[in-house]
Amino acid sequence: MPTIAVKRDLLFKALGKTYSEEEFQNLCFEFGLELDDVTTEKQMIAKEQGSEQSTGASEEIIYKIDIPANRYDLLSLEGLVTGLLVFLNKTRVPCYNSIKPMVPEEIVMKKECLKVREHIVAAILRDITFTQDSYNSFIDLQDKLHQTIGRKRSIVSIGTHDLDTIKGPFVYDAKPPSDIRFKPLNQTKEYTGEEIMELYAHHAQLKQYLPIIKDSPVYPIIYDSNGIVLSLPPIINGNHTKITLNTKNVLIECTATDLNKAKITVDTIVCAFSVYCAKKYTTETVKVIYPDNKIFYYPELNYRTEEINSDNAMNYIGIKKTPEEIAKLLSKMSLEASVKEKDNIIVEIPPTRSDVLHPCDIYEDIAIAHGYNNIDKIFPEINTIAIELPLNKLSDQLREELARASFTETLTFSLCSRDDISEKIGHKIEDIPAVHISNPKTLEFQVARTTLLPGLLKTIAGNKKMPLPLKLFEISDIVLLDPTMDVGARNKRHLCAVYYNKTGGFEIIHGLLDRIMQVLEVPWSTDKTDTGYYLRAADDPTFFPKRYAEVIYNNKVIGKMGILHPDVLTKFELNLPCSTLEIDIEPFL
Repeated sequence: MPTIAVKRDLLFKALGKTYSEEEFQNLCFEFGLELDDVTTEKQMIAKEQGSEQSTGASEEIIYKIDIPANRYDLLSLEGLVTGLLVFLNKTRVPCYNSIKPMVPEEIVMKKECLKVREHIVAAILRDITFTQDSYNSFIDLQDKLHQTIGRKRSIVSIGTHDLDTIKGPFVYDAKPPSDIRFKPLNQTKEYTGEEIMELYAHHAQLKQYLPIIKDSPVYPIIYDSNGIVLSLPPIINGNHTKITLNTKNVLIECTATDLNKAKITVDTIVCAFSVYCAKKYTTETVKVIYPDNKIFYYPELNYRTEEINSDNAMNYIGIKKTPEEIAKLLSKMSLEASVKEKDNIIVEIPPTRSDVLHPCDIYEDIAIAHGYNNIDKIFPEINTIAIELPLNKLSDQLREELARASFTETLTFSLCSRDDISEKIGHKIEDIPAVHISNPKTLEFQVARTTLLPGLLKTIAGNKKMPLPLKLFEISDIVLLDPTMDVGARNKRHLCAVYYNKTGGFEIIHGLLDRIMQVLEVPWSTDKTDTGYYLRAADDPTFFPKRYAEVIYNNKVIGKMGILHPDVLTKFELNLPCSTLEIDIEPFL
């Protein structure tokens, strides 16, 4: 859940009323938000820097407010104020519109862009007037959108430019890094694309975005008709077009890999800050020409309608209201509504409310406007008794028995490296039905584990200095490929125990297996019939030759036990004998 920081006095001035801290906290709760913290700029800086020194910081009160993750329209002071004023019935829902001039500004997209960031959306804020506070809010909103809907600029990146410093038509192209040269924001000299990567390699904020395009043979670039570079998305804007307090016309461009998210981003920005334009709530369209010569005009600022039934809404929420009253509640949430025949309600969804995807989203807004605390509490019509999932109940019972046998429980990672489940235990990764991570962030987490053994051996390796013997166990899920499942894989609940000492301890593990079977009331099968369990000699490169056996239950292999091969121990950096047992416990349900 994102958090925005707003100046209390500036917020109250915009709302036209001064609230106590408790009153504003209640207002936030009624609107579906949460006042997370009350602090000052000085305290915030001191906390970030880890010291009490915050030279130049003010003592002005800052409210930190938690915003729902899908309410992008509330991520700025301007959007928050508009939403609260409508909620308090102090103003009507703004009507946003975009105007198309006779000769609109153009952005021509080249074919090379399809290799990196294949979409661009743009808009213009004409005759805008910035103050220092609104300028800061403008920058903060871009950062919030980058972190949320933009997924740290990997999906959407925003560029804002002083339109009066450049001349269209603009070109969105992609070029080799060596062919790109311009002055990045707040820099005094020109850099090539390669030099920019080196320049920001250790930058506190920008270094995290470099990998998005660093390995690409071409970098996206936007420039005007005079060759002046506007931005190198998603890294940095050009210094020539930077926004200042004196900027009157702002060009907003969003490059993206997801067109819908780019549209939402641009709509959010222009709806929030068009309030400062000479024509309030009005923005100017930009003509975007794609490589296939298709033409689009942005921003779209589309309004759409959704029809809901008031009876259905009341049943979902548990309230009793007339359709007219429900329409008024929706209007408080910036959703203009009117009653149609047969208790149906037509709801107009503005471009700011991209979070409304389904009638259930509208029902939620009705509940918020009505007040969750005002919903009558009732007993359920049907009483049920909760029970533990049988598999979890069995797991808990076995955990207790293994603990009584003096084994210590561990909880290891569900992900591991490919070598952990293959090469280290003597198998080939090609022969293992493992689920692979397509983009692993580290070598330690490449696949979902297919056995619990590597995790326990790593735990022992990290605790070799502890007194011997080390007796560990884990009862957790493994993951196996299964094309018959709708997700292509399935979980299985395994029990694994390990005994590590100066001697092999095969009899310890064997005795543990016998105790588990005794608790499960599974008899030893002397004649190897369908009932009971028995051991069958086999070969496995994980185990010492002739010191390995398969555990058979109802004539099916449910696990294995034995003394680990010295090569396996060496690869896990162990130097003493180790016995292990691993079985599937699901057949005992």
